[in-house]
Formats: sequence, C-alpha cells, structure tokens
Amino acid sequence: MRDAVRTLEVMGILEPRQGHGTVVRDLSTDSLVVPLASVLTRKREMVAELLDVRRIIEPALAARAARNASEDEVAELAEILRRQEEKMRRGEPAIEEDSQFHYALALAARNSVLHRVLDVLMDLLRESRARSLQVPGRLERSYAGHRRILRAIKRRDPTAAEKAVKQHLSEIEAILMRQI
Repeated sequence: MRDAVRTLEVMGILEPRQGHGTVVRDLSTDSLVVPLASVLTRKREMVAELLDVRRIIEPALAARAARNASEDEVAELAEILRRQEEKMRRGEPAIEEDSQFHYALALAARNSVLHRVLDVLMDLLRESRARSLQVPGRLERSYAGHRRILRAIKRRDPTAAEKAVKQHLSEIEAILMRQI
C-alpha cells in the first residue's frame, strides 16, 4: 500500500500534507494524461517485445512438433481445436483453449527447456491474450491459425508448421498493436 501511495505521489496525483495526511491534489488534465501515456507506451513496448520472443521461439516449436509429435499429442491438439470451435460457435470466449493449444504444441516439440520458457511466456501473455480474443473477429482468426498449424503437424511438415505459426503471430500482432 505504501508503495502505491508513493507512486501516486511521484506521479503528482497525491500530496502529503502536514497535519492532514495524504490528499488528492487538484489535478490538471496534463497531470493525468502524461503518466497514463507513459504507462501505455511501456505496455505497448512490453507487448511488442513479448511478440518478438514468440516469433523467435514458437515457429521452431511448431517445426519440432511436426517432426516429434506422437499420435496422442496430435489427437490432443485436435481435441483442443474441437472445444475452441464449439465455444466459438456459441459466442463464448475460448481463452483457455487458445492457451492450451500453444501449451500442447510446446509439449509436442519435446524440449523440456523450451517448454519451461514457454510456461513463463504464457503467464506474461495471459492478459493480452484475454483482451485480444475479445476483439471482433480475433477468435475466428486464432482458430483458423491453429487449424493451419495442426494441418501442417498432421502432415509432418516442419516448414509448413513454422510458416503457419509465423502467419498466426503476424495476425495476432496486427490486432494487438491496433488495440493498445
């Protein structure tokens, strides 16, 4: 709580007054807009950096999954897509299925270190994924991207799987960066 109060003091929103405690300052528009713009810029930069990390890691994961996935893992990816499609048809968000698909893809790549790296990345992406999947048309594009990835994995085509993930991430980036 103290850290939050100090942050608001540094931002010029709160002011400590002897004998009165901490009070909200008379605020101008600039005193509110400048800190907000700074936060949004930092958030945009973080989302861009997270997408950059995903572009580095996920295409290679998909290529590895195309080479290494067991029949059970391919079936699990297909089942996740079935649930995603079902929710999409009902107009429900499929945030969990979206995360599960990428997680299952990492498992199918059969690299425990990359799997753990993706675990951390997925935690960082949870908020942006939840927001972006609520943008009209985003859920359908995500599903279509996942289907392209799965088709390539089923064909055991690492190059096509890598290309499908790159396309999927480009579509996500376009939506997210417009949103922020």
